[in-house]
Amino acid sequence: MTFGTVGMAHPSLAAMVDAIRAKMSREGLHLRFTASAVSFMQRCVEFVLKQRVNAMTVIDSHLLNHFKRIKIFDSTSWDIDPLLRDVLPGCGGDASSANCKVQLCYEYLRGALSFFEILPGKKPDSGYAKMLPEHTARGDLLIADLGYFCLETLMKIINCGAFFVLRFLIGTTLYDAMTMQEIDLRCILQKVTGAAYQMSVIMGSKEQTRVSCRLICLRVDEKIAEERRRKLRQNAAKKGRTVSELHLYMAGWILMVTNVPCEWLPPEMVRPLYGLRWQIELLFKQLKSVLAIHRSDTGKEPRLRCEILGKLIVAILIHRIHADANIDLWNTTGQEISMDKLYKRIQERAFIFMGLLCTSLQKALSFLSEELSLLMKNCRKLNQKSRPTTLQMLDRNISLCQSVESIDMSALT
Repeated sequence: MTFGTVGMAHPSLAAMVDAIRAKMSREGLHLRFTASAVSFMQRCVEFVLKQRVNAMTVIDSHLLNHFKRIKIFDSTSWDIDPLLRDVLPGCGGDASSANCKVQLCYEYLRGALSFFEILPGKKPDSGYAKMLPEHTARGDLLIADLGYFCLETLMKIINCGAFFVLRFLIGTTLYDAMTMQEIDLRCILQKVTGAAYQMSVIMGSKEQTRVSCRLICLRVDEKIAEERRRKLRQNAAKKGRTVSELHLYMAGWILMVTNVPCEWLPPEMVRPLYGLRWQIELLFKQLKSVLAIHRSDTGKEPRLRCEILGKLIVAILIHRIHADANIDLWNTTGQEISMDKLYKRIQERAFIFMGLLCTSLQKALSFLSEELSLLMKNCRKLNQKSRPTTLQMLDRNISLCQSVESIDMSALT
């Protein structure tokens, strides 16, 4: 049924009952969404997640080969029926009273979704960040946005032998790793004349959560900096606040922290490596634009959860198909499969596939096999020298033409 709704312009229970020719009314189908149905769907998701296709095959890239897994964490949220505000509350106020958030992890080297969790929209990513070490093992690289910045989490990641690349949270106390003198970052950057600067630092004022890492500062174009400052002022005005001079100045820089050794990850490659995080943003785009995970007309919690779980199963399966084909294609020819194109092509065939599933599993699988062979040819990314993909940039070790300055810290204090 989930595959069927993916291929429908206007999915509804009545349309699904008609499509599968079920001997029941739409009301009867609605009543089948129960707590037991949610438990069943959760077990189905767990089963699908355990299945592996060529699990030992990974993307072959010189820079990425240092890591056993590259785990990208992020979340997406959307407003839901206000009747669900007690079980999935939103932030309230000007925001919605009911909101649903899905936390996801995308393992880039194998192209797989490794875990997820459905949470209330009001729960911030910073609170969930403390759970990330549970999903991280020795040799892993964790990539996440600023919302997951947590010194306690980063310390645990280091202690388990894993690595991280994150945006730096402005205002975090910094010390020089050599002298343990507190650093005035703005003062340092005002003396930098080049496009980039890096230093070894220790983050955190509390001794028990101090994190040793590299701070990498990349200057942005002035037009971009001014646009970022405009947005900072606009967002602050909505909340009746003002923006500090420190934050306005730092809008001219991209600040990254990492514990990956410099010989593995030179400063000029930090930005393209962090660019891998956009892969999970592309996934969220497909979840909403193609699978319509954010569209639900129900105020009944079991039905909402069943719909979300069903669409996540479809996403897991599509990503397994994408990963298997994409890794093989990249490792043999240096080309890639477009995730966006594959989702859309599968959407076009989803309703046909559902109809075959209702009559014969063998016919459905045969149809899918034949179609996928064709799709892999038509869904390849176009090679554009002026717009290389992130993986091409990483593999070719393209320089960002940024010189890294060495500044005598003692001369600045």
